Amino acid sequence: MAAQTGGKYQFLGRSGLSVSNICLGTMTFGKAPGGHPAFSSPTQLDETKAHEILDRYAALGGNFIDTANMYCFGQSEEIIGSWLTKQKRSNFVIATKCRAKMGDAPNDVGLGRRHIIQMCEDSLRRLQTDYIDLYQTHCWDYAVPLEETLRAFDDLVKAGKVRYIGVSNVNGWQMQKIVDTAKSLGISNVISLQQQYNLLCRHSEWEEFQVCRNEGLGVMVWSPLKGGMLTGKFQRGEKPEDSGSRIGHVHKNEKTAISSCPAWSWYAEDEGYWNLVEIMKKAAANHGKSVPQVALKWLLQKNVVSSVIIGVTSIKQLEDNMAAGEDWCLTQDEMTSLDQATALPSTYPYNQLERMNTGRSNPYLSLPFVENVFK
Repeated sequence: MAAQTGGKYQFLGRSGLSVSNICLGTMTFGKAPGGHPAFSSPTQLDETKAHEILDRYAALGGNFIDTANMYCFGQSEEIIGSWLTKQKRSNFVIATKCRAKMGDAPNDVGLGRRHIIQMCEDSLRRLQTDYIDLYQTHCWDYAVPLEETLRAFDDLVKAGKVRYIGVSNVNGWQMQKIVDTAKSLGISNVISLQQQYNLLCRHSEWEEFQVCRNEGLGVMVWSPLKGGMLTGKFQRGEKPEDSGSRIGHVHKNEKTAISSCPAWSWYAEDEGYWNLVEIMKKAAANHGKSVPQVALKWLLQKNVVSSVIIGVTSIKQLEDNMAAGEDWCLTQDEMTSLDQATALPSTYPYNQLERMNTGRSNPYLSLPFVENVFK
């Protein structure tokens, strides 16, 4: 598992930053005007309910809060900011992101210097703080030179407005290029990758996580429950319209389906999915835990993962999810069953790399390819 500092806290990659192994995601804070599909679910929280979630998260020992400027177009950051003013700032690690379109002008989007600097200033104002612990790119930008992006982030670190740099939603070659470019420029390097990863989305194991493992980057996992598909609450043949869930909300209008909140139809007739649900239920029963806790624990037992980001809409959900970070483990047989039920197809060149390197490793080099990420 990832390097630990003790109890529920782990280092974020090889940095000296200690974070909760369960991070509170805040995309559910606020409600976007105009009914934006990503933030119009009936499960979105107003400030009062969001502050209740934040209070309980802190009481349970959580110190890591993740947001983004685009979440409800700044409302999420504002809600966190109004709560943060009533806390001891140094007790919490605040992470946010930039890149998304935040206005109608040509320079109101992307990872150019002008946009990055302005978005950082705007986030600091909304968060009511004078520094951001972890500032992250929200996605790769094909329109801006990487050197410009990284130098702008480095300048924010030098100015004391940002403590650490991270990235999100990139592919393998992009991740390696980010690391190598920062090294060649002699500037602040990234310490983390925030990536979708769950039992139904494992493709980052092939490339991106290999870079993270070899370079010492911590992985922050988003959508660990695949928008609710890994909660075990749904039954075969029963449509989720009236479940009060995001999946149910999307089911009524599948045009709004996205990777983190999939359409019910994507899995309704998938035998592999229902087999996975049964394996998860069995493991949950073995440990006296819930199905979501099994899905989260599977992630926490992957050695590349530093923290798992949860998105909750109630205190009950929060407490259940946080319990996944406590001191209990899935057995090796259970991990193997879950791994095998959701295994990626063995395809070239990965199958040949694995076959020709079986049993071949050097303890003085970075840990070998498959076994140290997938187990």
